[in-house]
Amino acid sequence: MKNFSSQTKREFLKRMAATISAGMVMGLPKITLAAGETIKIGFLAPLTGPVAAWGKPGLDGCQIWAERINAAGGIQINGESHPVEFIGYDNEYDPTKARAGASKLVIEDGVKFVMMLGGDTWPGAQPVADRTGMLFSTLLPSDLGPDTSTLIAPAEVHPIYNVTGVQWLAENYPDLKSAVICAQDDALGIPSVATYLAAFEAAGIANEDPILFDAATTDFAPIVSRMISLNTDIICLDTCYTEFVHPLVEQLFQQGYEGTVISCTADFYQQMIEKTSVEFMEGFIFQFPDFDDPALEQDFINFEDPGGFFTEYNNRHPGEWGAVSWEYASIMDLWKWAAEKANSIEPGDVLASMLESGKGEHAFGTADWWGMDLFGIDQALVGNWPVVVVNDGKARIQEYKWIPGWYEEHGEILKKYFTEYNIMWDQR
Repeated sequence: MKNFSSQTKREFLKRMAATISAGMVMGLPKITLAAGETIKIGFLAPLTGPVAAWGKPGLDGCQIWAERINAAGGIQINGESHPVEFIGYDNEYDPTKARAGASKLVIEDGVKFVMMLGGDTWPGAQPVADRTGMLFSTLLPSDLGPDTSTLIAPAEVHPIYNVTGVQWLAENYPDLKSAVICAQDDALGIPSVATYLAAFEAAGIANEDPILFDAATTDFAPIVSRMISLNTDIICLDTCYTEFVHPLVEQLFQQGYEGTVISCTADFYQQMIEKTSVEFMEGFIFQFPDFDDPALEQDFINFEDPGGFFTEYNNRHPGEWGAVSWEYASIMDLWKWAAEKANSIEPGDVLASMLESGKGEHAFGTADWWGMDLFGIDQALVGNWPVVVVNDGKARIQEYKWIPGWYEEHGEILKKYFTEYNIMWDQR
């Protein structure tokens, strides 16, 4: 990674943000908020279909966030209180529908910020972002590039955080020396494959060739049989969709696998326990905690009242807590902070406020605006990420790992695999 002094990098970010802000004014006119006027935020994600688990729970979480904020007085701009409202649009993880949704939210609904899952849908929305200067967020920083000046990745640093699970695994189980990865062959699966390959190599764990499958796959028994036949110590489920992780785990159980399983996500993991056993799921490693975890009560955590949020979410949506239930809400914490600091909800002003110091308050602690090396732009918020393990039927944080520290030591390995899979910013 390039070694900027903190002052030089800060000045660079300020200049970039100022340039972006000026350019955005030309896209959409600035509108003065009336006293008490509602601030509208767009939610453009899959709410139905096979990827809905990474969309709809996030919108449900945002509704709880909005109720909390509005009950506490709303968002404060120039001494006036403004309630916030989310407007959802189901893009069904389809780029054409994402473009239609982006146009509707920005042009017709007048939102001031749009949150997305990203991935295959970002290319659909990007022309709208470019034309209007609207600020968008993605959960997938692999969407970032030098030409995505109005896109930020402020919550989930997928797939880079996956290195933390492998790092923890290698430190705590040094006798595990081989792994095989399976994943769907798409914009979510491939960057994660490259990241896991790098993480295993950095940890001294031998990789078998990854097993890629079509996203239309419904029979996972042959895939699991093939993985088990390789007799590795570790099976990695990459960033497989929830509707893939569950049958893969069930097949591992039914086919008698007794090794270690690591996965990016384990959404609705209690359902997997019900279909396998507490004993089988013991030691399952992934990256997304339940928010009643005591480790989230530490002083550096920036998500307000995580336990109360978790309880309220589960009261309203029992059995539906997953990876994104809190993520979009945590993005809104950052957006609210930046808007109030800027005394503006205009996209360029908010972005400039976010980037000003080169650091931001991530849910898991203060983090760096980062990404120039991998993405060609420092608009991913990267810092701590938790490693989560299922113990006695309950997911619990084992440790927080500092992602920039891993990258400083092993970044060249990660870039090697990103290049091999043609996903570096200058290859896209």
